[in-house]
Amino acid sequence: MFTKRLQHHTGIFFITWCLIASFGTYFCMYAFRKPFNTGLYAHLQLFGLGYKTVLIIAQVMGYMLSKFIGIKVISELKPSRRIPLIIGLILFAEIALLGFGVVPYPYNFLFLFLNGLPLGMVWGVIFSFLEGRRFTEVISIGLSISIIAASGILKTIYLEIHELFPGISEFWMPFTIGLLFLPLFCFFVWMLSVIPAPTETDKLLRAERQPMNGQDKKNIIRMYGPGLLCILLIYCLLTTMRDFRDNFSVEIWNEIAAGHWDKTILSQTELISTVIVVICVGSLSIIRSNIRGLWATQGILAIGIGLTGISTFAFSHQWIGPYAWMLLLGTGLFLAYIPIQIAIFERLIGLFKMKANAGFFVYACDATGYLGSVALLLYREFFMKDLRWSRVLMQFSYVLCFACLALLLLSVLFFNKKYGLHKLWQQKEEETIDIPENSLYINKL
Repeated sequence: MFTKRLQHHTGIFFITWCLIASFGTYFCMYAFRKPFNTGLYAHLQLFGLGYKTVLIIAQVMGYMLSKFIGIKVISELKPSRRIPLIIGLILFAEIALLGFGVVPYPYNFLFLFLNGLPLGMVWGVIFSFLEGRRFTEVISIGLSISIIAASGILKTIYLEIHELFPGISEFWMPFTIGLLFLPLFCFFVWMLSVIPAPTETDKLLRAERQPMNGQDKKNIIRMYGPGLLCILLIYCLLTTMRDFRDNFSVEIWNEIAAGHWDKTILSQTELISTVIVVICVGSLSIIRSNIRGLWATQGILAIGIGLTGISTFAFSHQWIGPYAWMLLLGTGLFLAYIPIQIAIFERLIGLFKMKANAGFFVYACDATGYLGSVALLLYREFFMKDLRWSRVLMQFSYVLCFACLALLLLSVLFFNKKYGLHKLWQQKEEETIDIPENSLYINKL
């Protein structure tokens, strides 16, 4: 019933429904993934590392492995398998959090690996309901909002619940919060399940999205490999920095504004960033031309990347304070991160009429990105152990800014050259088509 209703409401009602469904589902996923890292696990160690670092590495390793698995699973996922898969993934994650609470320290870190193992595929299942539509950038804003806002809000919820129920230990808090969000998650999954398939107009404008086989993937890599590699490396650096800033935000705030911040600031900075990113990314749907949409997306990427370096430089010279730095850094980071997830591959598939889906590209990027997250954590622990968390963030932001701008320039040059060749090939193909003399086209001439 709801599916038929949505088929007849392709405007504001349809967009609003998709926004709420995607935002709610992915926000709830974060309730199973993020709350544990609000705990400090003070004075606990394992393998010569702080126990919180061990927990983060364990979960990220599982999450990273999930992304590698997702390259195959999500790119080949059939519509009929979406709902059973996403529900199974979340239930598996919650059972792992139960094990994290039941099994005592120091053995319970293994359960955070198991917790991360299914969660990395949730984004791909949700986005498969949204991609390949003329309004994809708009209806995917729900995903963007949850990616930016969920972590800060859930950290605040964690601290509030811990104040109300101080008897709940840091090891049981993740399971408790997951249990609270489980019914809400099921409701939003139902909302996703009734979204109708893309229309014929959607397929014409953005190309039909189909499950990919091995040969499809090889063809894509052979034809567009160098440009895609540049985007993959950019995304890897952005993911590494996003995860580091998010996982150690409490420690970073304690260093840069000791005694002068409270738990609400974690939500405030992310919500302001959300508004800015939503306006910028959502406006991309206004652009119908895929080549112009691609150029606009690349422009937003450049602005976001530049903002990460400029804000850090300003903070290091005390031109701006801690609040402004974290706000601008987060805004720049997500201005670059979100368009890669929901816009740039959409435009590339539509522009070159690739036989592909966005899940294949994003999961290849994500898998590499989380590998970078683990590498940075281990590098900090073994080679920069005495360096403050905020200093690591500042140094990495400079590396990210210069490296990503160079890689972005290379990708722009590659895809613009490809587009020129693609147009030339299309023109030649049109010239070779035999048009009957009595055709409507001739008559119109």
